[in-house]
Amino acid sequence: MDEALVERMREFGETIFAEMTQRALAADAVNLGQGFPDTDGPAAVLDAAVEAIRSGRNQYPPAIGVPELRAAIAEHQLRFRGTTVDADTEVLVTAGATEAIAASILALCEPGDEVVVFEPYYDSYAASIALAGAVRRTSVLRFPDFAVDETSLRAAFSPRTKLVLLNTPHNPTGRVFTRAELELIASLAIEHDAYVVADEVYEHLVYDGEHLPIASLPGMAERTLSISSGGKTFATTGWKVGWVTGPAALVSAVRTVKQFLTFVSSGPFQPAIATGLRLPDSFFAGLRDDMRARRDLLADGLADLGLPVSVPQGGYFVVADAAAWGPDGLAVCRALPEQAGVAAVPVSAFLDDKTFGATLVRFAFCKRPEVIKEGVARLHKAFSTA
Repeated sequence: MDEALVERMREFGETIFAEMTQRALAADAVNLGQGFPDTDGPAAVLDAAVEAIRSGRNQYPPAIGVPELRAAIAEHQLRFRGTTVDADTEVLVTAGATEAIAASILALCEPGDEVVVFEPYYDSYAASIALAGAVRRTSVLRFPDFAVDETSLRAAFSPRTKLVLLNTPHNPTGRVFTRAELELIASLAIEHDAYVVADEVYEHLVYDGEHLPIASLPGMAERTLSISSGGKTFATTGWKVGWVTGPAALVSAVRTVKQFLTFVSSGPFQPAIATGLRLPDSFFAGLRDDMRARRDLLADGLADLGLPVSVPQGGYFVVADAAAWGPDGLAVCRALPEQAGVAAVPVSAFLDDKTFGATLVRFAFCKRPEVIKEGVARLHKAFSTA
C-alpha cells in the first residue's frame, strides 16, 4: 500500500518536539526546545507516589479517577477559582491534558463541525480536531503582544462553529488572555451556541496579570469544559495526570470517549497529585516567583543578543524573532544544535498561516538557572557581534 495512514492525519508527521530533542541529544546541546522541567517536583508529591506504589495501588484505578484526587480537584477549584464542582459527577481524571483535550473534541464534535482555535496553537489541537473529522478555523495572535484580533476572531466563527478551543496562559506565546478578550470569546460562543474547551495547564504559572477562567464568566459555566494537569505545576510531566471539570452532562460525554482511549491511567500517581493540589499557598507562590526569575533570565539574555523578544505573561516559553539568524525559523532551529549547541523550536510548527511567524522561535525556561545561563552563553558565543 502506498499510504497506510488515513488521509485526515497525513499532514501530521513526527512532532517538532521529538525532532528537536533528538537533534539536541545528537549534538550534546542545551535543550531549550521541549517544555519539560529538568528537576523533580516537590518531595511530598514524590513520596506520596512511592507510598502508593509500595502500598499496592498498582492496578486499574476507578474509571473516573481515584476518589482522593477527584476530591482534591474539587477543593482546588473552590480554593483557587471560587467555583464549586461535584467530585463525583463533574470531575474526570485523564491521561494528561492532551487526552482530556482529544476526548473532549471527539465527544462534542461531529465530522464537518468547526472548531475555533487561536494560532499559534499547541500541535495536538490540530491533530485532535482532524481525528474528529472536524474543521479548524483559526484566529491569529501576532507578535510581539499576541493580543486577540477581534476582526480575525469574528471571521473565524460561522453557523457551523461547534467548539472554541482556548488556551490561557497560552502555549507557545505566554499570553494571558485579558477579561475583555475572554468576554469577547464568551459572547461569540454564546451567540453561536458553541462549547468552550479551556486548556488551563499553566494556570499556576502567571507572572503578569491574573488567570481568569472563562467558565467563571456569565453564561459560560454550562457550556465550558476546563482542563488542567499536574505535570507543569508539580514538575511531573511524565506521570500524565490530567483532569476535566464542567457540567455533568459534558463530563459524562467526555468520559464515554475517554474510556475507549486509555480506559484508565497513572494509578499510583493520582493520589500523589492529590497531595500536590493540597500543598500550602506558599508552594504555588514560590513556584510562580521562581519561574518568573527564570523567565527574566532567558528573556534578558535573548534581548541582549539584539533579538526582538516577547516577554511572556505566563507559561514556560519565550518567543523571539530570530530573523537576524535567518529567514526560516525551522531551518534556524535545525541548525542551532550544531551551530550554537542549543535547541529551540520554530513557532511555524504551531501555525496554519506560516507567513506571519516564519522567523519566530520558541525557547523554554522551565530549566535550572545554570542551564538557562549556559544556553544563553552558547548563543552569545555563536551570534554575538560585540
